[in-house]
Amino acid sequence: MVILLLFVSVVLFVLADLAVRETMRALRDKRLRREREEALALSVNLDFSREAKTLKRAEVKDPVARILCVDDEEVILGGFRKILVLDGCSVDTVETGQEALGLIQTHHYDFVFTDLKMPAMSGVDVVKAVKHMRPDIDVVIITGYASVDTAVECMKHGAMDYIQKPFTEDELLAFVKKALHKRRDRIDKQLKPTVHITGSAEAERAGAREFSIPGGVMISAGHCWASLAQDGSVKVGIDDFAKKLIGPIDGVEFPNVGMTVRAGQPLFRVRQGRRSVQFHAPAGGRVVKVNRALGDDLDALEMTPYHKNWVCVIEGDNLDVDVPALKIGRSAVALFQEDIDRFRSAVKGLASSGSRADGELSVGELQTLDDSSREKIVGEFFRP
Repeated sequence: MVILLLFVSVVLFVLADLAVRETMRALRDKRLRREREEALALSVNLDFSREAKTLKRAEVKDPVARILCVDDEEVILGGFRKILVLDGCSVDTVETGQEALGLIQTHHYDFVFTDLKMPAMSGVDVVKAVKHMRPDIDVVIITGYASVDTAVECMKHGAMDYIQKPFTEDELLAFVKKALHKRRDRIDKQLKPTVHITGSAEAERAGAREFSIPGGVMISAGHCWASLAQDGSVKVGIDDFAKKLIGPIDGVEFPNVGMTVRAGQPLFRVRQGRRSVQFHAPAGGRVVKVNRALGDDLDALEMTPYHKNWVCVIEGDNLDVDVPALKIGRSAVALFQEDIDRFRSAVKGLASSGSRADGELSVGELQTLDDSSREKIVGEFFRP
């Protein structure tokens, strides 16, 4: 009987706690909506013409996104303000592309939504200008059905996506939610062009958004790492530059134990779906061991490509010639930094094939390229 009473008491306590939490959440949501409605109503009466002739601004506390909308139809802009402000966004609206470009120079936005067809300045020109002046801002095209092909063409100039009008409130909210997720995912994956020499502790994790090289590890021009043992054997793996820019790896094609290679010859291959990248030997000699454990646990590479996550061991036979060609310490950092700069320029140059025009790098950058562009990049950076 006592146990039953105790059980009932616990259940009642849990239910009461849930009821209180739900009531508090409902009250909070009601308060937030009231504040947003007030901000929306106030925005209609405020004069921001000193910044832009047609500017209307509705700001909310702790916005989930800051959005600038450009359209020559006020009814469209009014719909954007009402729907997005009540959903927690701060929204600026203007009726011309020129005004929008003026605002992005002095304000920080997450998104610019621009109509495709406007009399003074087209949406295509707005996209080009925004991505040139502020590549950190994501641009979305507002288009009618007949202009979808042009909207898709805008994506080659850096637009994130497009939304067709007319759209319902639910469709716009779902689109913005998806765009926010895509933006946050991209920002999370962006790599800082910083290279660190790290400690040699095997459990140390390579920085998720930065590049690292363990102290004492040598780096080849084709981005293999090599660690020399006292007996002249060399452990070999892919370095952090290669791992981050390739992205998740599905498999490793190990070299045959007993095979002999010279420095610069093909040694092993990593697979990514139907694609692969060939890596070349940083030193010559006979392959005496391969790391089958790595093949069984490729997720370990997400922690670090170094230390225990080597691919094979070479019994070096010409180390006095091969080792001086490798980079270590500051010279390895300089190699990384030089190749990061070259990679960013190469990606920017390949913007027409699908990569971003801003030159930023993300984890798995090679995955974003078409086959031809990817092959060009692989040949330039992973072949000595």
